[in-house]
Order: sequence, then C-alpha cells, then structure tokens
Amino acid sequence: MDLIKTGLGISKTIKNVARFREILTVLSRHGFAELIVKSGLDKVIPGFVLPGRVSELKREDISSDDWWQIFGSQLRMSFEELGPSFIKLGQLLATREDILEPPMIRELKLLQNKVKGIPFQTALEVIETSLGKKVNEVFSHIDEVAIGTASIGVVYKAVLINGDKVVVKVRRPGIAKTITTDFEILLFIIKRLEKSSSDIRFLGMSKMINDFFKSTQNELNFQVEAQNCERLKKNLSVIDKEGFLVVPNVYREFTTQEVIVLEFMDGRPFNEFHSLEQLGPVVVERLLRSVELFTHTLLADGFFHADLHGGNFFVMPDHRIGIIDFGLMGTLSKKNRANLVAIMYSLITHNFENLVYEFLEVAEYENIPDHEELIRDIKDAISPYVGLSVKETNMSELVRNLIKTLSKHELYLPREWFIIFRALITLDGVGKSIGLDLNIFQILEKDLDKLVGEILSKKNAQEELMWVAKDVLSSLRIVPKHMKWFLKEVSRNNYALEIKIKEVDNLSKSISRSFFLLGLSLLACVFILCGTLFVRNVNVLSVYDIPLLSWIFWGFAGYLLLRITTLKRY
Repeated sequence: MDLIKTGLGISKTIKNVARFREILTVLSRHGFAELIVKSGLDKVIPGFVLPGRVSELKREDISSDDWWQIFGSQLRMSFEELGPSFIKLGQLLATREDILEPPMIRELKLLQNKVKGIPFQTALEVIETSLGKKVNEVFSHIDEVAIGTASIGVVYKAVLINGDKVVVKVRRPGIAKTITTDFEILLFIIKRLEKSSSDIRFLGMSKMINDFFKSTQNELNFQVEAQNCERLKKNLSVIDKEGFLVVPNVYREFTTQEVIVLEFMDGRPFNEFHSLEQLGPVVVERLLRSVELFTHTLLADGFFHADLHGGNFFVMPDHRIGIIDFGLMGTLSKKNRANLVAIMYSLITHNFENLVYEFLEVAEYENIPDHEELIRDIKDAISPYVGLSVKETNMSELVRNLIKTLSKHELYLPREWFIIFRALITLDGVGKSIGLDLNIFQILEKDLDKLVGEILSKKNAQEELMWVAKDVLSSLRIVPKHMKWFLKEVSRNNYALEIKIKEVDNLSKSISRSFFLLGLSLLACVFILCGTLFVRNVNVLSVYDIPLLSWIFWGFAGYLLLRITTLKRY
C-alpha cells in the first residue's frame, strides 16, 4: 500500500519518472551519490537503486577554491550528459558572478560550446511543419552544416528564393516539453537537497532555477525574439545617427514560434580578436561609442540587450558593428529607470547616503536595516572601484562585494537588477579580453546629467501630477459610495462596535483566573476540614480505622489541589 501511495505521490509531482531516474543516476555517477542518499531522493522512486556510491570529498578537507572548483566540475559533467536543458541551466549559472564563487563559474563556463546539433533532415521537417510550406518554396539553398548550435535552437546559413542571404534558426524538436519536465524535476530535487545541505541552500538554487524557467519561456518563442530584435533596432535608429550599429532585419513572413529567419550578418565575432591592433582604430572608436549607446538604451529606454558576450556582436567588413541573438533582453520600468539613474548618479558623485536610500527603494526586505551602518558598509565595498577604468576594475568583484553587503543587511535586489549587473559584467569581460580601456562610470556620466534633467523636467512633472490627480479624483468618487454601502450593511445586520485593549484584556483575564484559583483553594480546605471532622471521635490505630467518608472528602480535596497545580502550570 505504501508503495502505491509513493508512486501516486511522485506521479503528481513529476510526470516523467523515467527522466527522474536518469537524472538521479547521472548525478550519482558524477559524485553526488551521498547527497542524494542524505536527502532521501533515492527513496522517492519505488525500487530505485543507485548505480554505486562514490566517496565524496569533505569540504573541510580541502581549500575553499578547490572545493568550489570540484563542485563546479561535477555539475558541469552532469549537465553535459543530461542534455540541452541542463546545459542551458549551466550556462545561466555561469553568468551569476554575483552569487557563485569564481572557481565554480570557470568550470560552468566550459559549457558554452558543448551543445550538439540536430540532424539536418530533422531541421528541414521542423521548417516545413512550422511554415506550412516546402523548403524549396522559401529557400533556394540551405547549408547542411549548422553555423551555430545552442541549447534551444540550431542556426543554418541559407539563401531565400529572392537571393537574400539569411540565417535560419530552428527550435530543437520537443525542447519546450523537455525543459518543462526537467524544470519540474530540478525544482523537486533542489528543494530536497536544500533541506539536507547547507552548501546547496547557500547557493539559492531554487530561486535561480525559477528564474531560469521564466527567462527560458521567452527564449522558446522565436516570435518574441523577432519582436525584441525589431524593438531594439527601432530604439537604436533614433540615437545612432552614424548608423554604425547594425541589427538584422527580421523576415516576419517566415517567422513562427519554432523558426526565425534573419538577415545574414557577415563578420568576425569579437571573441576572435585578442588585441586593439587587430581591431584597428576605426573599430575601437566605434566600439567605445557602442558602449555609450548601450548604456543609453539601458538608462533612457529601459530595454537593452542582456547577453552581449563576445560571440553576439562582431566586426563587419565595412567596420560597422553587428549585433545578434535577441532571446534574452532586459527591461526596466520607468520607475526603475529613475532609480537606476539615481543610483548611478550617486555612485559618480560619491554620495553614498543617497545611494543607500535608492537601494532601499528598490530592494526587497522584511526589516528596515540600520541605514548608518549600511552606508558605511556600502562605502567600504564600492569606493575603491569608483573612477577606475575597466583594466583597473574587477567588475565581477565589485558586484559581488555589493551583493554581499546588501545580503549582510538582509536586502535582496529583484531579478531584473541582476540582469543589469550581468550586462555590465559581460561588457567588462569583453573589454578586458581585447585590452580596451573603458571607464564605465565616465561613460555613464555623459548621459546622466541629461537623463536626470529629463526625469525632473516640467513635462515629466506635469505627467506625474496628472496621474496623481487622476488617482485622487478616483478616490474621491469611490469613497462616498463605499461609505454609503458600509453604513447600509451595518444597519441591516445590527453590527456592534467592540473595542479591545490588549493589556486591559490580559489584566482582566489574570484577575478572573486568580479568583477562580482562590475559590478552588477554599473549597479544597472545606473538604479537608469535613474529612477531619469524621475522625475527631474515632480511635485511629491504623489507616484502616479512618472512616470512608473522610477518605471521600479528602479525595475531593486532593482532586481540587491537583487541578490548581495544573492551572498554575499554564
């Protein structure tokens, strides 16, 4: 019976028990057997036996860096074997420099190029099914060898019937279902592991997995990516007067949830360059300007590319800079943009008090921290980096110090703010890889005065005042109606107003309880006295000579005294 209940329980939580068994087996084989046993995961599937227990390293036996490196290596090998959705998760974790330790990050970054492709014939079938047309009705040629493979899609170079050179991105068949299934299993496993391991709990993996699933849902729909591409292209066209930033055109008529067709961007990705000399002075100048435009899209538009690593933007033959891959974009509301501008302005002007107040405005917390102590800690964490160039600044270290300081005071930033930090860290990494000397704060400073002016402009003030007035007027209209309904309800149901004062209520209960105990004590004394009266004229030589009525009265007295003792205890 217990076996049946267990089977029913897991089937409600995890629909694919075979996949669950496979995941546990792979994790066990790569060094997580003891952790699985400790968390009881091996008991979830009836009759499941681990393939063998491998002795796990104890954290106290080795240095911290070595432990995190080994832990990351074990995760990486497990994710490689478990396939695309796990590799996608590993790639996401590799971007969380704000939370994970550097040795673990280095291991997980090795997953970037570990995704296998799909058979070309399978890709053609997806294209035809999705577009509802034969491939030769749309394309005059498609290269059989993919030019890019990712966890969600595989990219092929092609030529349209009209002669346009394009790239075709095809979603892996069944990947949506696979990711959903793996997400359910992962969440189930992580919640078990967090209960049994402080190391796993420290990582906050369950929150990261939830973030992974939310972000991946948008990436699964290529129509969302097409919309992102067109929106960014439109925003950049307003501020890029020289036109050196190139965003590909989207062929909407050949774009669905499973397939997206984009203009082919010919060029060399930045991760193939290792010095400024290879880029040339024109490209370096344009790259610096690109960073300025990127920060503008972040601060002014609130819509920006959140994954600008060295493989997603590249140098074109005419020295223009191309941008691709619009699955992961960052968005900030108008309010959050104002907060971000204020945070950056506070950093640049070294106003740490205002900086703390802005963080308190956007952070999540239960208890208001000691702001004076927080100001001191934030200053200690950030001031050494302000004003330094990219060569001199370790952006990952800066962000980690900031996050640790906020966490120390139990302040937690929402997910969209981590995307911003990730974007800045990524730019930092690209700059360092080619020896480009950027000063992020100086670049931000160019736009900040203008943006602060826009936020405080007469037009924005009038707009905010208009919305406040609208809310006030709505409240003035609603309040009388609700008051009228409330009074009618009160009169209909004969409600009474009851006022309770906690301290007075407790005092009255204490007095009542005291009188009750006193009454029981007096009654017990009466019963004892009554029992004694019956033995007054009796010659008592043993307990057997005591009258029965005396025992009865004394029994009642004993019961009351026991009752008094019990009441005192509570």
